[in-house]
Amino acid sequence: MGSGMDVVELARIWRGPVVESIHHGVVAVADTQGRLVEAWGDPDWAPTPRSSLKPFQAVALVESGAADALRLTDSHIALACASHHAQPFQVALVKEWLGKLGMTEDALVCGPALPRNIADQATAFAQGGPRRIFHNCSGKHCGFLTVAKHLGAGLDYGNPDHPAQRLYMEVLTEFTGLAPGAIPLCGDGCALPAAAVPIAAMARAMARLGVAEAGTAKRRDAARRVVEAMAAHPDNLASRDSSTARLIRRTGGNVVCKGGAEGYVVASIRDNGLGIAIKVADGDPEGRAKMGVLARLLGRLGVLPVDEAEALVADVAPRIADSNGSQVGRVEITIERPLR
Repeated sequence: MGSGMDVVELARIWRGPVVESIHHGVVAVADTQGRLVEAWGDPDWAPTPRSSLKPFQAVALVESGAADALRLTDSHIALACASHHAQPFQVALVKEWLGKLGMTEDALVCGPALPRNIADQATAFAQGGPRRIFHNCSGKHCGFLTVAKHLGAGLDYGNPDHPAQRLYMEVLTEFTGLAPGAIPLCGDGCALPAAAVPIAAMARAMARLGVAEAGTAKRRDAARRVVEAMAAHPDNLASRDSSTARLIRRTGGNVVCKGGAEGYVVASIRDNGLGIAIKVADGDPEGRAKMGVLARLLGRLGVLPVDEAEALVADVAPRIADSNGSQVGRVEITIERPLR
């Protein structure tokens, strides 16, 4: 890695009988007190979880009173947690949200983008091309815009010193257990600040989020609503029948999870108060490893029977196919033994 952190093998990519690629990374499983139940690699590595932080931003949206003031539904709350594919139902929800605010998409700080799906891209070009509402983070941006308007604090919510950003960072520091001011900020791809958090601390934060463990009743209620929204509307989080939606549904909503760019994914196991954070070191740009690793852990931790977890591993792994759609390879999840 060149910077001293330890990583372990997580997955192998096979093409026919040949191992073509190997993904390495770090995994942490922690309880609400921050005790590591299991860890592979260096859990103190502090990359940016990117969009895996969105549930905590949504907690601030609910806690502030802004969500109720605008009469947002749980479907909106789930969209605030989303890295959505700009499918028609998601774009319609973004438009509805902006309508509630009495604003246009020009108020969103995120830049113009295109939908993920090719057919939706063709429709977008036929209607004028890239738009801010198609950005995968537009739900999150609607959330920050809602808090900014509710607080009467100006609409420059991308400024790290904006009250909406400060409230979110208060939420994040409580759930991670990190000291205020101890979280470095970088720039995210959607033009908002991106926090850098140790992987172990993210696992703890997800453990606490899943059981709504926080210092005030208002924050506990907000965390509970965010998790319930994610469990009730899993298609909002990425796309219809995405690997994220499949995993949440397969566990009956007992596990909620959220992916982030550069090979990140986090999960809360609600019935046992554990949190999981996974970082694939090479960024896993095609998402070939992280969801399979998460599914494997659900069997290892007893969340699902092992045979069901292994079936889920296969279900969330992307196909490796040629240009005619014929399968030519497979993803093998290799994480097995913990280092501690």
